Parts: sequence; C-alpha cells; structure tokens
Amino acid sequence: MTKLTPMMEQYRAIKEQYPDCILFFRLGDFYEMFFEDAEIAAQILEIVLTARDGGSGVKVPMCGVPFHAADTYISRLIAKGYRVAICEQVEDPALTKGLVKREVVRVITPGTVVDVSMLEAGENNYLVALAENESAIGLAVIDVSTGDFQATEVSGPEASSLVLSELYRLRPAECLIPAWTQRESILYEFTEKFQNSVVTEMDPTYYQYAWAEAKLREFFEVEDLVELGLESCPAAVIAAAVIVAFLESTCRAQLKHLSRIRTYQPREYLGLDVNTRRNLELTRNLKDGKREGSLLAVIDCCRTAMGRRLLQRWLEQPLVDVKAINERLDAVEEMYNSFSLRERIREILGDVHDIERLAGRIGSGVASPRELLALKNSLINLPAFKALLPEVRTHLLKKILELDTLEDVYRLLDSVLDENAPASIREGGIIKPGCNPEVDELRKLAFEGKEWLLEYEQGERERTGIKSLKLGFNRVFGYFIEVTKPNVHLVPSHYVRKQTLVNAERYITDDLKNYEEKVLSARERLVLLEQELFQVLREEVACHVSRLQEVAGALAKLDVIACLAETAFRHDYVRPLVDDSDVIFVKNGRHPVVERFLGSESFVPNDTYLDDKERRLAIITGPNMGGKSTYMRQVALITILAQVGSFVPATEARIGVVDQVFTRVGASDDLVGGQSTFMVEMVEVAHILKNATRKSLVILDEIGRGTSTFDGMSIAQAVLEHICSHIGAKTLFATHYHELTGLDEVLPGVFNLSVSVKESAGAVIFLKKVILGRADKSYGIQVAGLAGLPVGVIQRAGEILRSLESKGGVDKVEAINASNVVQLALFQEEHPLVEELKQLELDDMTPLEALQLLYRWREQLVAPSKKGKRNKRGGG
Repeated sequence: MTKLTPMMEQYRAIKEQYPDCILFFRLGDFYEMFFEDAEIAAQILEIVLTARDGGSGVKVPMCGVPFHAADTYISRLIAKGYRVAICEQVEDPALTKGLVKREVVRVITPGTVVDVSMLEAGENNYLVALAENESAIGLAVIDVSTGDFQATEVSGPEASSLVLSELYRLRPAECLIPAWTQRESILYEFTEKFQNSVVTEMDPTYYQYAWAEAKLREFFEVEDLVELGLESCPAAVIAAAVIVAFLESTCRAQLKHLSRIRTYQPREYLGLDVNTRRNLELTRNLKDGKREGSLLAVIDCCRTAMGRRLLQRWLEQPLVDVKAINERLDAVEEMYNSFSLRERIREILGDVHDIERLAGRIGSGVASPRELLALKNSLINLPAFKALLPEVRTHLLKKILELDTLEDVYRLLDSVLDENAPASIREGGIIKPGCNPEVDELRKLAFEGKEWLLEYEQGERERTGIKSLKLGFNRVFGYFIEVTKPNVHLVPSHYVRKQTLVNAERYITDDLKNYEEKVLSARERLVLLEQELFQVLREEVACHVSRLQEVAGALAKLDVIACLAETAFRHDYVRPLVDDSDVIFVKNGRHPVVERFLGSESFVPNDTYLDDKERRLAIITGPNMGGKSTYMRQVALITILAQVGSFVPATEARIGVVDQVFTRVGASDDLVGGQSTFMVEMVEVAHILKNATRKSLVILDEIGRGTSTFDGMSIAQAVLEHICSHIGAKTLFATHYHELTGLDEVLPGVFNLSVSVKESAGAVIFLKKVILGRADKSYGIQVAGLAGLPVGVIQRAGEILRSLESKGGVDKVEAINASNVVQLALFQEEHPLVEELKQLELDDMTPLEALQLLYRWREQLVAPSKKGKRNKRGGG
C-alpha cells in the first residue's frame, strides 16, 4: 500500500468524514482539491488539472482556486448540486512546527447558502425537510440567508396534493428526507417531481419524536413546544428538528438569526394547486420557467430585494380573510392617492440595503466589514420613515411606520466602523480613527513613518557626503539604502551590502532593520487587533438580530404596498370591492400580462359576472384564437390579485372571496409516469372534482378533447352536470362541443358566453369580445390556414367540412384521387340496402332470384344519380 505524505494523510482523514462533499483544503493562499474531487472540480470549474507528489513517488490529481476568489467557484459547484466542505488552517503556520492543524469550518450545500454572491437577490433560497407518520405529513422550511423558519402539518385525503403544492410554491434548493424512505413512499414521489432540488438523506434516528422534541426545546431555549405553536403537530416537530440538526452539522457557525419558528396552515391561504400555479404563470412563465412573462414580473417594481421576496410570497399565498385583505387594500389605496407620500417612501427605500439577509449573515457570524457598513448606511434612514407617521391614516401603514429606529445599533456601528471599511477582515482599515487608542498608535507606527524615513535619509546623506543616497523598499529585502557606483567608495563600514545592480549597490544598516521590524510588526499586530475588534462588534450587533429582522419585515411590507400602489397608478388598476358575497363581477377586465405585452390600446377588455344562482357556470364557445383562454385566465388572475390585496386591471370589480382556484388548461403528457395526454387531463379533472367547493373558482379549458368525439363530449357533459349538482363552484368552461350549449335549458345556473368574430371577404377577424349567447362555429380551418398549412390541405378540409355539414356528418364524403388513396368521411351510416342484405336467406334463393335482386338494387342506386344529371341538364 502506498504510504502518503503527512499532509495527504491529513487530507484523507478529513475527506473520510465528508465523503459526499468536494473538500476545499486550505494550503496557503489557495484551496486545493485532490484525487476524485480534483477531477470533478477541474471539469466543472474549467481549471487546470495538475498532479502533486502524494508519497512514495505517486502523483495524485490536484487542482486549486485562490482563496480570495473561492466564492465564485463554490457557487458554480453548488449550482451543479454538489456540496462543498471548507477546510481551513486553524493554527498560525508561523507559530507552528510541523503540520498545520486543519478543520472543516463549514459545509455549504444548495439549501444552506448565505453568501449573497451565490443567491438571487429577489428570490428566497429554501431548505425543506419532510416527515410523515400514520396520519399526517410534516413539512418544515427555512431560508438560512434570512432566518425565515416555518413549519406545517397536513392530514386527510388532500394532504399529498397540499404538500405537493407547497413544494411547487417553495421550489426548494434542497430537500431532506429519511434515509430509509422507500421508493414507493409519498416523500420520494414529491422529490422526484422537483428535479432541480438536491435530495439529501438524513439519519433515521432523527425521525424519533422524543429526540425531535428535545432538540427543538434545546435549540430555541423553551420549556414547552406550546411556546413554538408545535404542541399538536408531531410530524412538523420532526421535520423542524431535522432541519436544526442538519444546520448544526453543516454551518458550524452561529445561528443567532434563527430565533423563532412560525407555524402555518396551507388552508389559511387561497388554495392554488400545482397545475393552477403553473397554468396561470403566477411567478414563472411556462416557456422556460423564468420570471419574465409572469404576473410577478409585471407587477414588481419594488425598491428592495426583501420587498421583492415578500411580493412573491404574497402572490403565492393570497389571503382568504376579508378583513386582512381590506386592510392591505386600505394601505395600497392611501399610497395610490398620495403621490408625494408614495414617492418619498420609494425614494428612501432606494437607499436601504437588504437588511434581512444582512441580519442573516450577522447571525451566522460571517458578515464582512463592508456588510456592517451597508447595515449602518441603511439604519440611518429609519428615522426618515418614522417621520412620515403623522401623515398616514390607515391602520397597516401606521403599524409599519411605528418601527424601531435602532438608533443604538446605528451609534454602535458608527462609533467603530471606518467609512471606507474593506470587504475582507484581512486587509485592515476597519476600525474608525479615534475609536481605539492602541489601533491609532499602531496605525501611526505602521503607516505614518514617512517622516522618520525622510529624516534618516537626509541624515545619512549628510554623514556620508553622498548626495545621491536614497532609501527604498521591496518585498524581498525590505528597506534598503541605494548608492550609485561612483559613490561606493564613500560608503561607511557599518553598511552591509545586500544587492548589486548595474549602476548601484544596495545596503542595509542596523537602524534601518530595527525600524523595519518595528513597522512590519506593527502592521501585523494592527491587522490582528482590528480583526478582534471587528469580531467583537459583529457579536454585539448579533445580539440585536431579532430587532433587525422585525425592521426588515416592516420595510419589506412597506415596499410591497408602495409597489402595488405604483403599479396600479402606472397601469390604471382600480381598487376591487372584496367581500364575503358569492359574486365575481368585473367590468372591462384585462389580462395583466397580455395587456403589458400588447399595449393597453390593443387589448380588448371584457366583462364578467358570476354568482351562486343564475350565473354560476358559463359555457364559453367561439373560435380558436378568439381569446377564450385569455379571458378565463384574466378572471382567475384578477381574483387572485384582489385577494393578495392589490388593485386590479379593470374599471370596476367586486370579488366575493373564493377558497380555491383550479385551472385545467392545455395539453401535456407524462411519459416518465406512463400517462397519456388524455390520462393527465382526466387526473387533473378528477383532482378538481374531488377538492373544489361551492366557494371555489374553476377554470376548465377543452375537457375531453383527448379521446373520441362522443366519448369526450359525454365526459364533458358529465363533468358539467357534476359541478352543477354536487359542487356548485363558480366555473368558466370553454369548449368546442357546441352541442353542450343547450345545457343552459336543463341545468340551473348554466349560461352561455361566446367570443365574437367578424367574417369579411372570406377572412375571419377575431374581435376578442366576450358576449352573451352561443357560437355556431369554431373556425378551425381558418386558423389552420393562418398557421401555414398547405393551401391544398385547407381547400380539401373545407370540402370535407361542407359535405359533413350538408349530410349531418353521417354519409360518405366523395373522395379525391390522391396517389390512389381513398379518403372517407369521419362518420359512416349503413345504407338501407345493406340492412336488406343482412335479412336475406341466401340458401333459399335460386340463381335467377338472386340475379333479379341485383338488377333491382342497381336500379335503386343508379337511377337517382341519372335523374339528378337529367335535371341538371334540363335546368341549364
């Protein structure tokens, strides 16, 4: 077996403790990687793979990155789903004989990132833990960068869909599940649906309730789980404890910003399942999953990163409590009506940094001097916010502006931090002049010795008579005296030659060396002292993290309210009347996203009225591309915006609060799951029918199109009947089955809407206007022509359509000769002669009788066509 060098033995021993991580092993100014880690990292990071002597003459793969640029490289590894263990030198090499001691100080995983350079400013970075027992599923979620820690527990038949919807909302960077979870477990089913989430398997012993309860009580320093609101949520307790254990094993730093946990229930918010969130493109578009083109991108004009994150949370968790909704609307309206107030608040917010994440880094013990300086420069604005308090009248704004101005924290930072504090604590220049006498003395000695050097240089010129004598400094020799060659004979005997140049000689003296040691020693002591003082400052500020988080939450809320008011002002939104009625009324409603891309002048607004009586279920017919889907989606989006507490794109709106919004639109399959397009459609419809209530809003687009016409039409009608008779939800149902429009005469609450068109000179103009009544055409062939189908195909389709319409879609359609392929009509019915043929007793017929029968049949078939030809000629 190859004997490794002592350093490689040390590496191996540490690596064995972190086998699932890329180990960043600190060597001087570099983080080095070896063996398989080096091969993986070199490929991903696109850096040179070299080799190093590992012992016994064996070369081991090696690559490295500069420690000061490590964050960039770490972020690239994290983005690829890898974990990185940071192994630092925990002893001063200058004071150590032999091998320097090294330890892993932090493990960075996708769900535990706190470095802002690795995070999207306006996005949360969630770590999720899942746990289940016989009756419930527990979910705990944390954004380590902000300290936002929440937990929930759901049970009942809809538990799986609720958790799946939560995971889709949260889009966790990392998900923790028990290592013994079986592949058929619901937890695996969840994680397999989120390919962008790294799944980490945890020690099964963490999933014991007694251990979990003790862990949470210890971590949060509480006597009972009642103080955390988790006393009746055993599965949530386990999930939360798993997160705490994971953070303690990875972060290795302080977690002072994790001072609280909030419990919630998904049912406290407007129910939005996975398909609804996706179909309505609330926070991400369907095309590539990015923000652009989503509702969030359209309404977001927040001034701070913490405001943008809160806006996304509000949009993903609309309210169902009428009082809370109107409290938000009151605040938005006050901001909307007061241009000066809104502008001043937005202007001040523009000078506020991300206090929420700064608090997280301070609580984690990793905040830099420049980040504390950013905090100080943010806190200076708090009194300006509070000064606006006398001007506001709404309850929510008053509550926000009665914020803690943190003047003591500001004074602490201002008294210690230098205005030009650097990004790193290794550089010095952190502590403000006058703050600490020892720092001032060392700084003067280290950086203000120019006067002594000038005096020494002048004195040596006078003593030696060498007028060209001068002092210099370089990193190799330190301070030196330089004398040109013609004057070398004047050099005193106590000068010690250090370097010979072409035109000069360089010397040192005892006085110069003593001064150099004093200066360099002062610089080293200064840097260490400033580091110590800064760490003390950071720990003092960390004691106020919970106050910082409270202020960050208030400012984020203020930013969102100002944003919603500004969006309403810019794009002509109105305040909706939100109440407990069963009415959804929208006058001149617009789709907020489509309108933004088309322009308000091009978008055609439409009215909507739904209630729980005569107009409960609208069957919407009309042409392809006529705007049915846009119309239905805009009703859903307006409802959601109203329940967020936002103004809406309309001239008038009344929204009776709904408990859930369901959408079934588009066509997709699930190849991995072995489900066809039609099966996926039916699964989604089944989910809606099982979970919708009378207070829900249901959007159904083209039910039953994935199977035969009669099957699809039958399913569509049965679904409509079930919604009417068993659910009673307010429903918009778009279809091309025109036969269903007659249901308004037999089903209570059903009415017809259609999208109007105009035909002119053979062309179709889509008016995009939704009107009462039913449509008689779908104009599919015209749309196919617009899509670019060959002219011959379009013409032939028209011929077949006219034949089907003239014959009721039943008889044969005359085929054209196209490469000897006979085209038949979609529907066939049996001819009367075929029925007669079936009744014949052939064994009892004579040949003559059979021949006479054939002649009679031929006359029956041929005579009508000959008669038609004679009539045609006669008419000519």
